[in-house]
Amino acid sequence: MKTLSRRLFLAALLLGWVQGASAQTADEVIEKHLTAIGGRAALAKLKSRTITGTMTISTPGGDVSGPIEIVTQAPNKSRTLLKMDLTAVGGGPIVIDQRFDGNTGYVLDTLQGDRDISGNQLDNMRNAEFPNPLLNYKAMGMTAKLGGKEKAGARDAYVLILEPTSGSVVRQYLDAATYLPIQVVMTINMLQFGDVEQTTEFSDFRDVDGVKIPFLTKATSSVQTMSIAITKVEHNMKIDEALFAKPAAK
Repeated sequence: MKTLSRRLFLAALLLGWVQGASAQTADEVIEKHLTAIGGRAALAKLKSRTITGTMTISTPGGDVSGPIEIVTQAPNKSRTLLKMDLTAVGGGPIVIDQRFDGNTGYVLDTLQGDRDISGNQLDNMRNAEFPNPLLNYKAMGMTAKLGGKEKAGARDAYVLILEPTSGSVVRQYLDAATYLPIQVVMTINMLQFGDVEQTTEFSDFRDVDGVKIPFLTKATSSVQTMSIAITKVEHNMKIDEALFAKPAAK
């Protein structure tokens, strides 16, 4: 009996060691993710990014599409310009020009009116550090926890829970095999609908200047579904700082 008990004890001890040895911390998963998308050295070379593509929005009357351009510059400046014709679904041409200078945001919107960006949306823009918020998340005051493994579609994924000092908590799902991002789940604030949970999925990864970029992004919420198909990515282009600023009053 003593021999059996000793063997069971040793087996339990060995099992605990194996489980402990295979466990990963949030920082270890983050480093593997950064390596998977290109590595810290390649990411450090990126000072700006210009993306052109097509955005498609699903509506009850059918899908509508239009050209989109997204410009980002380190550390967190951004400008998104969207043009779309809603005539087929009972609307008309719209232009949305959203700007963020690293501190304040403004949007020129022919559909819902020009306005300052504030609250949750502004906080989330401040947290969107380029080229990847996980590079310096601790310096930003953000905490990262590993939420274990979950399914993201058909894939096993590590779940990173990112909590900024202000703004939305982000649940980022990283492929357990490749450490590439599968999806992000977070709460966003929409002008007409308030706070809405949105799931953004990433696919069609391609190498651009040594960094893997998803050329297809799909965002789904209870309010709408939209996707962006990228046609071109350029890095470190000279960018006019005026693109990020609120236009001067006329």
